[in-house]
Amino acid sequence: MTLLYILASLILGVALGYAAFYFYSLYTTKSAAAEAERIVGEAAGEADKIKKEAELASKEELFKRREEFEKETQDVRNELKLLERRLTRREDSIDQKTETLAKRERVVDDLEAKAAVRQRELAAGESHLAGLIEQEKNSLSQVAGLSRDDAKRLLLEKLESEVRHESAALINRIVEETKEQADSKAREIVTLAIQRCAADTTQEASVSTIDIPSDEMKGRIIGREGRNIRAFERETGVDVIVDDTPGVVVISSFDSVRREMARRALEKLIVDGRIHPARIEEVVAEAKREIEEVIAESGKQAVLETDVHGLHPKEVQLIGRLRFRTSYGQNVLRHSIEVSLLSGIIASELGLDVQLAKRCGILHDIGKAVDHEVEGGHPMIGADLARRYNERAEVINAIGGHHDDITPTNIYTIIVASADAISASRPGARGESLEKYIKRLERLEEVAKSFTGVDSAYAIQAGREVRVIVNSDRIHDEEAAKVARDIAIEIEKELSYPGEIKVTLIRETRVVEYAR
Repeated sequence: MTLLYILASLILGVALGYAAFYFYSLYTTKSAAAEAERIVGEAAGEADKIKKEAELASKEELFKRREEFEKETQDVRNELKLLERRLTRREDSIDQKTETLAKRERVVDDLEAKAAVRQRELAAGESHLAGLIEQEKNSLSQVAGLSRDDAKRLLLEKLESEVRHESAALINRIVEETKEQADSKAREIVTLAIQRCAADTTQEASVSTIDIPSDEMKGRIIGREGRNIRAFERETGVDVIVDDTPGVVVISSFDSVRREMARRALEKLIVDGRIHPARIEEVVAEAKREIEEVIAESGKQAVLETDVHGLHPKEVQLIGRLRFRTSYGQNVLRHSIEVSLLSGIIASELGLDVQLAKRCGILHDIGKAVDHEVEGGHPMIGADLARRYNERAEVINAIGGHHDDITPTNIYTIIVASADAISASRPGARGESLEKYIKRLERLEEVAKSFTGVDSAYAIQAGREVRVIVNSDRIHDEEAAKVARDIAIEIEKELSYPGEIKVTLIRETRVVEYAR
């Protein structure tokens, strides 16, 4: 019974499961079909929408392409019309030129015909003249009793004499004009060089003054029984002057390098306060090293400023020593730099080697760096130094010959000598203060104004020229030359100056009327 019940239950369970599965499958199929229909409907709607949008976009693109095509077509039409108008104008121009050429051809043909007639007439006239000349020659030969060869010889001798005279006059005139042009060009080059280069000036000094905080410091500088000052003078090679002048100590030496070294050392000792022989030796050694560094840096800076390359290190050091050397109130280093730049400018104007000219200029006074240690003049000392450092022959000759100690053998010696004279003689370069320079110019104008008939006078070109304006009613043309000469003579008597002063006298008559 129980088994039957179990079998019946299993059969019933299977039947119920199958029925449930059947109804579930049926429900699922219907739902899927409905979902599929819904998706298909939405896809169809979306497809219609996309189709409409594509149709609209294609229509817009077609419309846009059509507008662009019409615009391009219109531009091409406009361009074709413009070209057509240009061609029409060109055709009209060609027609006009063709007509003009035709007229010119007719005119040329007429002129050629007239020229041919004229040429025939000239040929006939020349033939007639040749016959007349031949007759005249025969007549002259008969009258003078000379043969034709004799007459030709006399004529050639006369012509030769005249040509020689004219050629001599022409040569003299050309020589004078060449001299004037050469002088003018030389003045132009020198003036240009002066305008393009300038250097500072320094007054020469053989003493340095050092301020001290109190007179008690003087006793410490002197030391017990003068041992400190003796030690200082022995180490530096200068003279220390301690007198009654309050607040200062004076260092005296003609060697500017030693004087500068001593000045620095003494200033350090005064600030430090420890003054005794051992400390003096230490501070002087330190100041010496500083001076050597300053000399080396000054030499390098000068070489850099003048753009001169390839110098021996010893030459650079000697150039740097010139910083502490003065000559007639002019700093020799600044003077050497100025001469180098001036030499380069002059060489450039003459089409020469600028670098070589600058090299000669920067080294021309190198002998002054050691002239207090070596006997002889600084040009020859400098030439020996340059020879020792294997400088070119042109450089050696320029150094030794810039003061005419030796005969110049190249143009660079002349250039350096000229640049040296320019640098040394320009206003204010050597021992002349601005106040003295202005007074000299004022005195020059006063001398010119002191003459009768002079209205005004102006000193120009740094006192190298004075321009005098005279009253045209009181000074006539015949008197102008005499007045200018009298002013020049008076300037020679009253003033002392290097070189020469040009006196330019101006006489002008002005007539002014007004139309009303």
